[in-house]
Amino acid sequence: MERKTLREICCSTGVTRRAIQGYEKAGLVAASGKNKYGHLLYDHASEERISEIRFYQKIGFSLKNISGIIDAPNELKKAALQKQLVIMEVRCRETQENIKKLNQLLADL
Repeated sequence: MERKTLREICCSTGVTRRAIQGYEKAGLVAASGKNKYGHLLYDHASEERISEIRFYQKIGFSLKNISGIIDAPNELKKAALQKQLVIMEVRCRETQENIKKLNQLLADL
């Protein structure tokens, strides 16, 4: 099984070193070992988990929220994701309305 260094994980996931360290501090992910130089190593499961955590952050979940749902049963995870979807849809409608208003304001100038 191939394991990657922190630098390689950062490159492959697009997540910063500091963010991964924050995930570790929050107990969301852990290195699977160290290489002979003492560099932290991460397996494929950790890499996928880091990507999942980052996605949850992108859709508006805090690390605290993520820690409560990432390992939760599917029913709880589904409920949290559905709730977040509703929140995002409301924000999207509000943003679309603001864009319309801004376009009208620009047209009136």
